[in-house]
Amino acid sequence: MLLVRRALAAFVVLLALGGPVVLAEPAAGQTAHSAHPDHSEPTVVYLVRHAERAEDGTNDPPISDAGEARAHLLAEILRDTGIERVHSTDYKRTRATAAPLARRLGLPVETYEGSDLAGLAERIRADGGRHLVVGHSNTTPDAVAALGGEPGPPIDEMEYDRLYVVTLTRDGASTVLLRFGALSSPPG
Repeated sequence: MLLVRRALAAFVVLLALGGPVVLAEPAAGQTAHSAHPDHSEPTVVYLVRHAERAEDGTNDPPISDAGEARAHLLAEILRDTGIERVHSTDYKRTRATAAPLARRLGLPVETYEGSDLAGLAERIRADGGRHLVVGHSNTTPDAVAALGGEPGPPIDEMEYDRLYVVTLTRDGASTVLLRFGALSSPPG
């Protein structure tokens, strides 16, 4: 299993460093956005839903032990990708998912409003560089779309293993959808 995780980490790094790999085109009627014209390097955005949440009866639960393990695995996978900014909604479960990577890289976790994904996408395009965005089942696919990527099907309630890589270049956006950690059961 460790070999598979290292291979996945190497694959993510190669994708990020090698430029865009197109596995999904923007959906029909969706426009591909270009990175800020002053950026000569692609902007690479890694997007995930928060890790498994603990059930504590509140609207803002922490992540579970399985979620902690997934958050640490995410930090291990993304540690060498050159991430410069870490973004999270202002919830315990999203901040806790982002925290291990942010600590490892010595970066703050910057909060964003899940209701303003267009604004987040514009800031990322303007800043360029490499970013991690941690959101929710109902915001992560929309954030991918706001960046000009292909979000795929909705995220199932018990699905925590998606890792999107959206690469923005002057020519548009490309999306790679990967899976990491314990695989979630397919919907249906």
